[in-house]
Amino acid sequence: MNLSARLNRLEPSATLAMSQKSAELKAQGIDIINLSVGEPDFNTPDAIKAAAHKAIDDNYSRYSPVPGYPVLRQAIVDKLKRENGLDYTPAQILCSNGAKQSVCNVIMAIVGEGDEVIIPAPYWVSYTQMVKLADGEPVIVPAGIDQNFKITPAQLEAAITPRTRAFILCSPSNPTGAVYSHSELQALAEVFKKHPDIIVLSDEIYEHINYVGSHASIAQIDGMKERTVIINGVSKAYAMTGWRIGFIAAPEWIVKACNKLQG
Repeated sequence: MNLSARLNRLEPSATLAMSQKSAELKAQGIDIINLSVGEPDFNTPDAIKAAAHKAIDDNYSRYSPVPGYPVLRQAIVDKLKRENGLDYTPAQILCSNGAKQSVCNVIMAIVGEGDEVIIPAPYWVSYTQMVKLADGEPVIVPAGIDQNFKITPAQLEAAITPRTRAFILCSPSNPTGAVYSHSELQALAEVFKKHPDIIVLSDEIYEHINYVGSHASIAQIDGMKERTVIINGVSKAYAMTGWRIGFIAAPEWIVKACNKLQG
């Protein structure tokens, strides 16, 4: 039985392998703290569960619009304005089955064969595999504990080539928890301004789970919103991992491309 070359290029998820091993050890009675999957240690708030129950009663059970219900996209627009000071329209929002699909949609939409995607390390294991799925080339830039797991502008500049198509930024970081400050993002943005064709994927799913008390988005930096795709969702902040609700906020041409792919 032959599998596609595309699938054979992919490696099994290290996250799921670790989670399975953790479950096996727990079943043996071993006291284990599972740090593999980003699963909050609290439950979905009661108000959200009540709203979902009402939605079922109100028959929200048919096909929804591909990019998400208009009222949901407007709620995301309102959140981005209220919490992040960013102005979007519903046409710049697309909802997917979790932030994971959101990331994959964007990579599949903008990355082609031979395109390079810069990924700071340590990184979430799925990033590299998604790039490979899109026939792109992951370019790994290591950032160790000596630099608080955050890459420098010099490292970013050195990694950029004529084939660089995108840069994946995860802040707060999975798996390190490192958070880029506004000034650090500003310094990275100065590099990007010299390379206008590079798209920044800003994975902000852990926005509300950090230990510095504040979160900055690179989309807030002058000149960056027009080339940044914010990826976020409700899994972490609201303990809704199984609900599979993620979204992107992006330039409309990228949203239209992801909408076409998702459709």
